[in-house]
Amino acid sequence: MAKKSKEAEKDEVIVDVEEVYSKTEDFINTNQNAIIGAIGVIVAVIVGFYAYNKVYLGPLEEEAHGQMFMAEQYFQKDSFELALNGDGNYLGFLDIADEYGSTSAGNLAHYYAGVCYLRTGDYETAIEELNDFNGAGEMLGAVALGATGDAYMELGEVAEALNYYEKAVAASENDFTTPVYLQKAGFAAEKGGNFDKAIDYYTQVKENFPTSNEGRNAEKFIARAEANLN
Repeated sequence: MAKKSKEAEKDEVIVDVEEVYSKTEDFINTNQNAIIGAIGVIVAVIVGFYAYNKVYLGPLEEEAHGQMFMAEQYFQKDSFELALNGDGNYLGFLDIADEYGSTSAGNLAHYYAGVCYLRTGDYETAIEELNDFNGAGEMLGAVALGATGDAYMELGEVAEALNYYEKAVAASENDFTTPVYLQKAGFAAEKGGNFDKAIDYYTQVKENFPTSNEGRNAEKFIARAEANLN
């Protein structure tokens, strides 16, 4: 069979392209109403999202932060009952979390409430509030996970505490929280009788955070865990 000439091939390509354009035009003409409707829905979603954030969520966020101010003041003074439940003029963290749950302040209120309950010995409620806090990707998220571990330790649930300390270490690697929760993970591992794992955590503190308070004490804890291996 003779090979097609380049001109013939070129003509075929042009025909194919024209056919595609023709079919596309036919499709658009046939489905014009549906396409316009779909575009309208997309535009409506974009406009609605902008309006929700600008007109509704923005003022609500500002209002929530205004309510948070006094609760945070009570928290700093260790007045945890007032911080949680308010003083009659300003809301406490519990109501802020409930009424402004869609805002960042409402989310943060769960963290504060969890720490309040932790400090007052209501460990199960502390765990509930801390689990409701979304701090992913933030240092405070690591602190919340570590505080949850503290609550489980107080309840005597050592394995669960260790799990949360490990999560706290993985959530945000930094010079402030990481050595703290590595050391706490070591304590939990020791309490659970897993001295090899405890040594590993203390060694990480010693090698990676030598200038931290935890790093300066790591050798002592390593020696203690090694003594329990014998």
